[in-house]
Amino acid sequence: LFGCGVKSKRIGFFHGEHFSIYFVNVLIFNSKAVVERRGFRPKIFDESFLQNELTKLKIMKFGIIVFPGSNCDRDVATVTEGIFRQPTRYVWHQETELADLDVIVVPGGFSYGDYLRCGAIARFSPAMKTVREEAEKGKLVLGICNGFQVLTEIGLLPGALIRNRDLHFICDRVPVKVENNQSVWTRGYQPQQVLNLPIAHGEGRYYAAEDTLKSLEDNGQILFRYCTATGEANESGNPNGSLNNIAGITNKAGNVLGMMPHPERAADPLLNLTDGSLLFEEIINCC
Repeated sequence: LFGCGVKSKRIGFFHGEHFSIYFVNVLIFNSKAVVERRGFRPKIFDESFLQNELTKLKIMKFGIIVFPGSNCDRDVATVTEGIFRQPTRYVWHQETELADLDVIVVPGGFSYGDYLRCGAIARFSPAMKTVREEAEKGKLVLGICNGFQVLTEIGLLPGALIRNRDLHFICDRVPVKVENNQSVWTRGYQPQQVLNLPIAHGEGRYYAAEDTLKSLEDNGQILFRYCTATGEANESGNPNGSLNNIAGITNKAGNVLGMMPHPERAADPLLNLTDGSLLFEEIINCC
């Protein structure tokens, strides 16, 4: 039973000094099952011990909104359920019962074919009305790429995402700087850490009025900026023309994050790209 290592509760899937949530879950649940099937129960695995250890684990239930045209929903589930072993369910856009969820993810893709403009139709889905209500109660909401666009359309985040500066679709890996690591989303990163994250969008240029930009800056709501490989947030490090090199922002309360880069596409060691994994790890560890 691997030395009964269930006492390791710190989540660190990509850090060798800690057991991962995946390993801990399997060890606890499978060990209990093996003990019961074989008809003996060592003292260390009695019910009180197991219950005590289970309560120490960080379990967050994720819900992924699925629209007609979504295509990154399974990418997110591969990370939350496949890698971090967190309970995850797909939420069809017509559903309205989200109270059981701890984290709501609005994924990337082309909701409703991006007709009219990105996110303009998805904003009227019944699920999004409930997402807004849950966000106003403080629930964690993450919008990635098209999800970021939807969150601006429903008013959970300020500003808008418009056509890229050069008017063409960009699919690339780009440097992104962690501008604020004091957020629930970014506490696992170092200040000004430069990440390598994928982007894939045609309308990812962040735009907002001057007073809105000042408010975002003053309140520390800008979590991610596009930058050069050395961390300079200038025009040469700005792939789409976003004002202030903005790649990701939160609402004032900090529980809603919208970002154009795809952290879920940078969270699997098999891809040799894991800079996005700490974002999901911090979500799991936040409560």
